[in-house]
Amino acid sequence: MTEHASNDTMAPSGAVSANAPKPLTIAERFRGFLPVVVDVECGGFNAKTDAILEIAAVLLDFDGNHLQRKDTHFYRVVPFPGAKLEEAALKFTGINPYHPLRIAYPEVDVFRELFGKIRNAMKAAACHRAILVGHNAHFDHGFVSAAAERHSLKRNPFHPFSNLDTASMAALCFGQTVLARAVEAAGLPFDNASAHSARYDAEITADLFCHMINRWQALGGWPPPGGLSAASAGDDDAVDSTEAE
Repeated sequence: MTEHASNDTMAPSGAVSANAPKPLTIAERFRGFLPVVVDVECGGFNAKTDAILEIAAVLLDFDGNHLQRKDTHFYRVVPFPGAKLEEAALKFTGINPYHPLRIAYPEVDVFRELFGKIRNAMKAAACHRAILVGHNAHFDHGFVSAAAERHSLKRNPFHPFSNLDTASMAALCFGQTVLARAVEAAGLPFDNASAHSARYDAEITADLFCHMINRWQALGGWPPPGGLSAASAGDDDAVDSTEAE
């Protein structure tokens, strides 16, 4: 059901010196959380009442100490029964939910499959919970949470209230909050013609997030002054991924 893509465009890492630092793991770097970059394209701004039309989720991994995109899972979504579709939102995204050639799947099936793939990735990375990464992440987080609630999907892998917001990160790093401007400030290419597709927006947001994480490390911000033990301390806000199953 998912349209899946793997990142095969990265240059090879090359030989690793015996004195090279130990490669980072996702679990180490993000305190046991698996960052998943999500973008939703919707029929409006109200997560409770408006349709989800597309969703993409990008998984990340380290190549040595370099964070990069790994896999993308993309879905076109059939609006749930009674969902609202605002004309202005459809014009903005350019999505026609009634196009005869549009291959889309029921929302409940999309989220069941996507949540399963994320849980599998968490297990493989030895992470106890996923954390949503997005540009204005509260928007995407709200729609994902509303869909899980709408279909009584108890095994939502995402932290219920925490997220990593690339708009806030880009304001700190580049003085920019608009996605296209932040991407350009980072020296990355941005394709306006492809914007407002969930797949493109999720992947370019993932590239921006990885760039900021990698740049912070290159400037000496990681590991923190107290070392990795200090970074992993204080897990009292963590939520077990098996709760409420």
